[in-house]
Amino acid sequence: MLSHSRCLTRNFGRSLSAIRQGNNGLARRATAALSASHSITLNNNVKSDPRSSVFQIQYFRTSVAHREEVVTVNTPAFAESVTEGDVRWEKAVGDTVAEDEVVCEIETDKTSVQVPSPAAGVILELLVPDGGKVEGGNALFTLRKGAGPPKAAEAPKAEAPAAATPPPPSAAPPPPPSAVGPIPTTMPPVPPVPAHAMDTKPVSAIKPTAPAAPAAQAEGATKGARTETRVKMNRMRLRIAQRLKEAQNTCAMLTTFNEVDMSNISEMRKTYKDAYLKKHNIKLGFMSAFVKAASYALADQPSVNGVIDDTTKEIVYRDYVDISVAVATPKGLVVPVIRNVEGMNFTDIEKAINMLGEKARKNELAVEDMDGGTFTISNGGVFGSMFGTPIINPPQSAILGMHGIFDRPVAIGGKVGILNFKP
Repeated sequence: MLSHSRCLTRNFGRSLSAIRQGNNGLARRATAALSASHSITLNNNVKSDPRSSVFQIQYFRTSVAHREEVVTVNTPAFAESVTEGDVRWEKAVGDTVAEDEVVCEIETDKTSVQVPSPAAGVILELLVPDGGKVEGGNALFTLRKGAGPPKAAEAPKAEAPAAATPPPPSAAPPPPPSAVGPIPTTMPPVPPVPAHAMDTKPVSAIKPTAPAAPAAQAEGATKGARTETRVKMNRMRLRIAQRLKEAQNTCAMLTTFNEVDMSNISEMRKTYKDAYLKKHNIKLGFMSAFVKAASYALADQPSVNGVIDDTTKEIVYRDYVDISVAVATPKGLVVPVIRNVEGMNFTDIEKAINMLGEKARKNELAVEDMDGGTFTISNGGVFGSMFGTPIINPPQSAILGMHGIFDRPVAIGGKVGILNFKP
């Protein structure tokens, strides 16, 4: 194939040189030599005829329609326990989005799923209204791929700087022609003086008019107005309320209250918190101590670490400890799970709590992060509460509610002392 290409190039160059010099005989011989060469395949489809001296050249170029391709973005697949969700749009029609930029958020019963843009482009149409329900695989919006908005949208931006530039000063315009008639030469007539003097009143004697009364009424109505605002509940908060009420109706809950002396652990935290923060780059809290203590108690009492399977009417005893930690978010209370707590130390637990809390605040928790817990710890002490009755998270068997740490006067060896107690 390489020798054929060299032959074709050499003969074709001789023919062009002969034509320029007007040597028709040499041109005919060069063309004949070219036509006598072997046939050449172009694009694996078109073959040149050895007896023909006509050449065809094909050109290829990219299509504008391909570069501005319009794609339809569908709802991502949900977890097995989630069937539908509500759409909350972050972008509108005509907005320019970058690749992987969040366009909408789908709120499900357990978590929120973010839908990113598959490529950079412009949103053409929203196929689902804000707050509408969607299932896995439903069409959400259409996107025109491209680096920026269409050219029609760029024209006003280009004209804006020109419009903002002040026009150059010009010569003063000539004075407009006067529309007034000729100047009068005689004085105007003086109006006649009335025969009787006009009645006059001082300004203070003039009473206000009637329209001032409605203004006073409107001001009084504003001060005593009784207004209200309605906000639609998101699916997560609605589902949390339903599950809590179901737990109250179906679980035979028994709440006991105990107090713990926190003096030793408070002193330990006060002594080592700075060195701990410097070494691990994370704060040492009280949650790690309670989570670890709960893991020892659950291993010692397997019945509390078990869950109830409603489908088979069985109690499932687990050899591992997965503890759910309640975290308050703007969208509701979520309970991400710390897995295999029995093999963790304080540092591992603190890092896991910090990671799950950060994901919850950024709304990045997945269904898998909140599934499978066997025991829940709820820390109401962050809100300053002293006592409370937490609600069990089905199908779990128990929950621990922690509250604030307060100094209490207690009897120590027949004398009154002050200790840190945590209900």
